[in-house]
Amino acid sequence: MCLLAALLPISIPADAKSSLLNYVGQCVPFARAASGIAIYGDAWTWWTQAAGRYQRGDTPRPGAVIVFERTSRLPLGHVAVISRVVDPHVVMVTHANWSRQNGERGHAEQDVTLTDVSPRGDWSAVKVWYRDMDGLGSTVYPTYGFVYGRTLDHASSAQTAPELSGRDPDYVGALIDSYVR
Repeated sequence: MCLLAALLPISIPADAKSSLLNYVGQCVPFARAASGIAIYGDAWTWWTQAAGRYQRGDTPRPGAVIVFERTSRLPLGHVAVISRVVDPHVVMVTHANWSRQNGERGHAEQDVTLTDVSPRGDWSAVKVWYRDMDGLGSTVYPTYGFVYGRTLDHASSAQTAPELSGRDPDYVGALIDSYVR
């Protein structure tokens, strides 16, 4: 809890009942706390900031951060942490500031379906589950790829938050949502 409180001192109280999933705010501080990857700045900059520091790639792994490109819909990009790999083209992410909850943005969401819809199957384009419509969104978002929590010199490895994934994620629902598009 000390590491988490140091990373998000205003948003998460330092009492025993606190949880990363109670977070309300932007995606970047949330992804940093959930993944342990120490990158700062707008979400879309994580990809270039990781170059020379962290391993990067196009294969999803639990604890990796997927970096969304900057677009007109996402002017600052977006980052989300892979919580589960369901199949080669379907993962679950835990992220913040995506869907509205109780009419407001910023809340954390755990084990949300994310689907690779790229023509080459390289995760360069994805669709994301959107709570507001209770289904996989229709917008295709371009991504740079995944930043992994291991430094290039292998000197350190990021520690992911224990709440990264739930106890009983809906794998079947994630697959149905993804393939019945």
